[in-house]
Amino acid sequence: MADEQLDEKNLNSEEAGAVNGDARVQELEEQLAAAKDQSLRAAADLQNIRRRAEQDVEKAHKFALEKFAGDLLPIIDSLERGLELSNADDDTIKPMREGIELTLKMFHDTLKRYNLEALEPHGEPFNAEHHQAMAMQESADVEPNSVLKVFQKGYLLNGRLLRPAMVVVSKSPAPAQPSIDEKA
Repeated sequence: MADEQLDEKNLNSEEAGAVNGDARVQELEEQLAAAKDQSLRAAADLQNIRRRAEQDVEKAHKFALEKFAGDLLPIIDSLERGLELSNADDDTIKPMREGIELTLKMFHDTLKRYNLEALEPHGEPFNAEHHQAMAMQESADVEPNSVLKVFQKGYLLNGRLLRPAMVVVSKSPAPAQPSIDEKA
């Protein structure tokens, strides 16, 4: 009988040990799963940080010239305005005009090399993303919301707006008002 009690106690303690062991194994498996999950999240975070850093560096290279290019635009505008206002038939200023034209061509070639492109929207539909409306003018000759005149060219740097084009936009002509005689 004493042997039976000992065997029963041993069985109970073995069962208790097995239950405790199973619980311990399950607890360790949960800890392992949590550690794996945490490791995967850390690796994903690291990859995201690297990707963001690469994108930031790429953008910095791509748009590093933005301020400098923006500062050059008034110079280009002045050269173009000078050519517009000078008389092409005047022989006394012909050499100066040729010099300005060559300088302007060099400027444009350089800007093109650095992906700076001019927006010349004359006749195009008004685009609020690239154009700044300075005035509206009635016109029956063109469709409403078309660019009639460009006061100042706009520019894009690598596809991003550097300066909007300043434009005059067309609108539909107002209907003719009946005169006082017609009303009577």
